[in-house]
Amino acid sequence: MTKGTVNSVISNMVTLTVDGPVKQGEICYIETGGDKLMSEVIKVIGKDVYVQVFESTRGLKVGSVAEFTGHMLEVQLAPGMLSKEFDGLQNDLNKMEGVFLKRGQYTDPLDRDREWEFKPIARVGDTVVASDWLGEVEENSQPIKIMAPFQLEGNATIKSIVKEGKYKVEDTIAVITDEQGKDIHVNMIQHWPVKFAMTNYKQKPRPFKLLETGVRTIDTFNPIVEGGTGFIPGPFGTGKTVLQHAISKQAEADIVIIAACGERANEVVEIFTEFPELDDPHTGRKLMERTIIIANTSNMPVAAREASVYTAMTMAEYYRSMGLRVLLMADSTSRWAQALREMSNRMEELPGPDAFPMDLSALISNFYGRAGYVYLNNGEVGSITFIGTVSPAGGNLKEPVTENTKKVARCFYGLEQERADKKRYPAVNPIDSYSKYLEYPEFAEYIKGKINDKWIPKVINLKTRMQRGKEIAEQINILGDDGVPVDYHITFWKSEIIDFVLLQQDAFDEVDAVSSLERQEEILNLVTEICDHDFEFETFLDVTDYFKKMINLCKQMNYSQFKSEQYNDFVKQIKDMLTEK
Repeated sequence: MTKGTVNSVISNMVTLTVDGPVKQGEICYIETGGDKLMSEVIKVIGKDVYVQVFESTRGLKVGSVAEFTGHMLEVQLAPGMLSKEFDGLQNDLNKMEGVFLKRGQYTDPLDRDREWEFKPIARVGDTVVASDWLGEVEENSQPIKIMAPFQLEGNATIKSIVKEGKYKVEDTIAVITDEQGKDIHVNMIQHWPVKFAMTNYKQKPRPFKLLETGVRTIDTFNPIVEGGTGFIPGPFGTGKTVLQHAISKQAEADIVIIAACGERANEVVEIFTEFPELDDPHTGRKLMERTIIIANTSNMPVAAREASVYTAMTMAEYYRSMGLRVLLMADSTSRWAQALREMSNRMEELPGPDAFPMDLSALISNFYGRAGYVYLNNGEVGSITFIGTVSPAGGNLKEPVTENTKKVARCFYGLEQERADKKRYPAVNPIDSYSKYLEYPEFAEYIKGKINDKWIPKVINLKTRMQRGKEIAEQINILGDDGVPVDYHITFWKSEIIDFVLLQQDAFDEVDAVSSLERQEEILNLVTEICDHDFEFETFLDVTDYFKKMINLCKQMNYSQFKSEQYNDFVKQIKDMLTEK
């Protein structure tokens, strides 16, 4: 085993002199004061090795000894991870004592004593490749597949497999023979290095299947798809976390993983206290049953913060290999990028814009590229939908993290301070925000089958009207209400109808918080009908009065149960108002 000696310590950057071979990304433990500090190799120059320590290096002296493990930063993947809370290094936070994490303490992420009801899927004599399904266990009503080792190379034959019954995660459930004739004992645990993407699937096509979130400004205006990527930038207080909560609660996903990466401690506490209380609208049970939280607050070591998003993504890939739909939320990727910047600066690398690493765009692109919709070897499908939030300093959307994320994420939900101040929630800017999926022919084909072929043209028509409404609002501000023709006022108020009725939603109202696709289609058709109607008014005051009444009726309709008597009554009143003008 390779050993090393500490030469210098700069914050959590430590240089070592080693006596044997070391590879980049390898994990080592440095001894100090009876504690062993976990570290990762980030640079090798001859016998000098730079490592980043995932802990505080206080008291670490020159001459301290380090031991290398021979493997990279890995996660253990097995049944028993759902409804758990981990840190970035996969320590189970509930097993740790006290408010603050103690240095040099690492906990086992798995429950090794619990027994699982195993059902075999494969048979003796079957040929398998890496990640093929051998059997399954049930966890919180989710089918968790037990798979052939991810590291398996080539084909292997199943020599033996256990019968249906109760087993622990470390029990051998199958023996497989590889191409070299070597027997491999398989249990329920998988190990995988977090920095490497899993490629254990047959095909990764362009995603096309609409992911229903129940949020109208997303589903109708800027849809995200199963296996798609999106990001939510916005200044503090504009509702990034609220929007993420709404999506995680309502989206059509089997597993939800939240990477609370380096956000302020109070926001993470909010996730820990609120999430277990949320009811799952799909199952009627608690949302936490199908959720994993990975948390790293800003007061935790910077290196562990950098690792946390990779840990979350690797877990998501594990569940995708089972044919499950995973929703991964990262809040916020800005803190991850800042951790990368800190490490880069300590290594004295040439800085890029705003002192971020030069290769920031490649790092972000590689990470987002790990999401996606895949066809597995057995023909089943799995997906990871990734939505990251970005917290740009001072709400500046021109800073490097936002700009580089914009290049790779297909959906952009820009939250705006001005809209938040006007209490227009969700505060997603309807003009600057976009979804590239609207341009995909595969998506258009899917929508045509799911809804109809008029859906996308209607959405594009309303987007154009919003743009025109914004231009006229600026003219009215400069010239005054009397300074523009009445037609301009009509166009402006039509854009307000779109905004108030379609794009705004009350997250705290039981009915309005979630809009089914059927309901969204009706609202879209109604708003399109209002916008396409030719109105005639004498003065701008008549326009204002008429549309305010119309908006009020539509709002009442949004608060009414779909297809209820009350709902139908409001729709009738709106239609009657239209025929009057």
